[in-house]
Amino acid sequence: MAAFVRVLGPPNSNFLVGYPGISATLPRIEGKVEIRPKEGVSAPVAISLVSICLQRCETIHPAAELIVKKHLGTPRRETVDIVGKELLLWKCDIGRVSENVVMMDLPFVLFIPFGRGGQETNRRIPPASLQLPSRTAETRYELVVTVQQGSADQSKFVTPVPIQRYDTLSTFGMYNRPESADMVSDHLITLGISLPRWSYGPLDPVSVYIKLSPNLDHMKKATKVMIQKITMAIEEEITFNHEGDEPTKKVNRIAKQTTPIGVRMPGTGYTTNLGLVFPSKENRDAEGIIRRGKPHFPMYGVNSFTTTGSLYKIEFFLIIKAHMTNTRDIVLRQPIIVCPFDQQACKEEMESIEQAAKDASHVDANNPMLPARTVIKATDRDALKALGFTSVGNQRKILIERGPPHRTNWSGDRDLGTNDADADAVAPRRWMCSAGRWAVKDGMRPAMNDERCNA
Repeated sequence: MAAFVRVLGPPNSNFLVGYPGISATLPRIEGKVEIRPKEGVSAPVAISLVSICLQRCETIHPAAELIVKKHLGTPRRETVDIVGKELLLWKCDIGRVSENVVMMDLPFVLFIPFGRGGQETNRRIPPASLQLPSRTAETRYELVVTVQQGSADQSKFVTPVPIQRYDTLSTFGMYNRPESADMVSDHLITLGISLPRWSYGPLDPVSVYIKLSPNLDHMKKATKVMIQKITMAIEEEITFNHEGDEPTKKVNRIAKQTTPIGVRMPGTGYTTNLGLVFPSKENRDAEGIIRRGKPHFPMYGVNSFTTTGSLYKIEFFLIIKAHMTNTRDIVLRQPIIVCPFDQQACKEEMESIEQAAKDASHVDANNPMLPARTVIKATDRDALKALGFTSVGNQRKILIERGPPHRTNWSGDRDLGTNDADADAVAPRRWMCSAGRWAVKDGMRPAMNDERCNA
């Protein structure tokens, strides 16, 4: 008999607990696996073992953007890895092929790795769920429940789980330290820049301090240089198969701003501040309604962000180019971090991260406290009652239990008090039997069948 399997998270919550990328929060996936009869409603199911794991699927298809290359280029490449370890939830007793069960509730907790792990991919911090336009690259996660039913083949049941990373929040102190860089052109002009911070999210302002300095040893030539304009841009660089033998790169310019200058190089140098707004992705349609997201992927405010997987890597660079005459143009390429959350969202997450770290301090990763599992076998007493059924003769019917009535007699003219014995003395408590008729409580137990039905 086939089994109906589903995975449920904590009540009114998501599967994911904690913040992936932040080890102090012990990121983990909590929930329970429910197994019920699929056919016959109450027919027992033969179960040998049940296991669960978190699975990561990565795919790349660089040629997917062009229709011709999509069909004539290299095929889509895919890898599947297990994040962490596979967890055995239940196994039948030794010497038995399977157990006939009518209901199983198996709690579980899967800890997400938060270490580097070296070459062991299952111990690395998993990259965030992401799908690029045209599916040129994507990373998705799934909870895979494996059920072995006797000698039959193993059945796998998949539940999508979107995962985000929180180690690139722009509010972290490491990203708020100034970064500087410089570049020289023809030994005449030096281009220097300084960034007050280097992690940005959607609609965050990106500002940079720029200084063009002449070479003091060639001051005469340097002062003849004309500064025409300065271009500021942000580029997205996607490297496919970055760990393989033949990596390929694709560069997209996602923002650009040009500022005309038109002055000669002063002897003291030229300084200015430039800025632009990091672009965001519109998640609303033409009528202003938020589009329905995909179950495997969170809804981000950007098309992509800084991430590194097994098959692809996404990096971002701030490009500063000084256009000049009488010397070569200077181009400076400074790496930056792109976060899927804006500055305000990052600030709001900080308090939640702090609370999650306090909660995680009470969790033992080696022995997490889980609710007791529920396994009801077909041979157990009242096994059908767990499914809401009962046996009446040779038939199975829905079990309906009626609670105690209000503390008034059946005529409704006076209060019966709070004592159950007093209430039963005046008006015996009545229960609904399995056949749908009333039965009277006999003082020992409520009548659940037709033995004492007074209808």
